[in-house]
Amino acid sequence: LVMFSELKFPVPWGHVAAKAWGPSEGHPVLCLHGWLDNANTFDKLIPLLPRGCYYVAMDFSGHGLSSHRPAGCTYHFLDYVTDVRRVAAALQWRRFTLMGHSMGGAVAGMFCFLYPEMVDKLILLESLGFLLAPEDTEAWLKSKRRVIDRLLSLEAKEQTPKARSPEAALQRLLEANSHLTAEGGAILLQRGATETPAG
Repeated sequence: LVMFSELKFPVPWGHVAAKAWGPSEGHPVLCLHGWLDNANTFDKLIPLLPRGCYYVAMDFSGHGLSSHRPAGCTYHFLDYVTDVRRVAAALQWRRFTLMGHSMGGAVAGMFCFLYPEMVDKLILLESLGFLLAPEDTEAWLKSKRRVIDRLLSLEAKEQTPKARSPEAALQRLLEANSHLTAEGGAILLQRGATETPAG
């Protein structure tokens, strides 16, 4: 298991990099590194683990060989959970094992909490996972999962913006904002629309 391959998954700001060991048809294990670390964290550990698994160690955004998020963007735990969701989708993994070290363990725990149907086992190395006060659990779960799912479905639908005539654009704006007058809408469109050859 010393041999590994490099993987790259496209994301809207570039790519998420990962390295993989073992047979791709083996049991899927996603490995998440700790704070300021990268996928190489697992280099010495993977050769000691069971052979029949397919181990993928990803570099979180801004770490290792993964693209940084654009300047001014944050790196919140939930963003890392979304990265995990993106990688699982790119690998077409419906159910897999999560192994997280330190901060990666907290991200793994949060992922398990939000998507329990996708995780068969959780392995934590030097990590407590993710703990919430019981009274916050239901609301947190609902809202955070909705945020991630909505973001990913929007990105999947990402199309080129529609071109409309200035009249049709104004009509569309007024339909979406019942409090706007036609004059107010026209003023907003001067700066809120881009003219292209198509409209």
